[in-house]
Amino acid sequence: MNDTDRAPASDGLVLVDKPAGWTSHDVVGRIRRLARTRKVGHAGTLDPMATGVLVCGVGRATRLLTYVVGADKTYTATIRLGASTVTDDAEGEVTARHDVGDLRRDRVEQAAAAFTGDIHQVPSSVSAVKVDGRRSYARVRSGEQVALAARPVTVHEFVVLAVAHDMDDDTHVLDVDVRVRCSSGTYVRALARDLGAALGVGGHLTALRRTAVGPFDVTRTRTLEQLAEELVVLPLAEAAALAMPVRRLNDAEAVAVGYGRALPLADATAGSEGSGPVAAIAPDGELVAVLVDRDGKSRPEVVLRPT
Repeated sequence: MNDTDRAPASDGLVLVDKPAGWTSHDVVGRIRRLARTRKVGHAGTLDPMATGVLVCGVGRATRLLTYVVGADKTYTATIRLGASTVTDDAEGEVTARHDVGDLRRDRVEQAAAAFTGDIHQVPSSVSAVKVDGRRSYARVRSGEQVALAARPVTVHEFVVLAVAHDMDDDTHVLDVDVRVRCSSGTYVRALARDLGAALGVGGHLTALRRTAVGPFDVTRTRTLEQLAEELVVLPLAEAAALAMPVRRLNDAEAVAVGYGRALPLADATAGSEGSGPVAAIAPDGELVAVLVDRDGKSRPEVVLRPT
């Protein structure tokens, strides 16, 4: 089917298994053509070399993306110990090598354990962090030296899955397969760099696959080729119910929320000031709004289905 032959897509989330070599912006452009709408966004950039879960919102679902961006992420990755690069990944020039022929798995596991929990991490200099209004990676690629400040992140899991010795430019290296589950804003490239530094041998990322963004895991995704055959859109209510708790409204409540009016606190949240967000679902199963508890009321933060 040609893209121009399609009917415009319904509002909802499109869960993409991003291919290597594509930017997240490239994927959004492709979904725009498939969905026949400009109103498409994504929840959390993946580097071009990375593959895996990219959550895209179509139509009104772009307003849900703010509640997905901050979700924990899960990755599988391969870290090469014994070589450092300017970008902390395989796309950058090697800046130092160190023979690691005697490096064993138990030492790597011990070093990785030190990077779990609440830590302060310096993002990679080629990250999208802005410095004086300009992306850090743009400054680095124009020849500038960039020093970014450390920021708090949480690494829930940094598990060594397998190790394999190899040769790289006549130097012994160790390729380490890992699984990382972490807070939003954590850079796996920086974990690779810091793991290598802690072991005194240098390290960089050679492969990265995002397997989950919050409740949206890779088993729910489709490739761009599959989506070109059939654009599968996760409906608004179903997507919101996966991402947050649900409050079932009666007809009168659905009308009130559609007008942007606040509701009394639900029994489950009474007394828990500031709780939320909560998906407000109408009796017909449609998503009306996202509620947050504030000032003694459940207030619509985003109205998705106005009355």
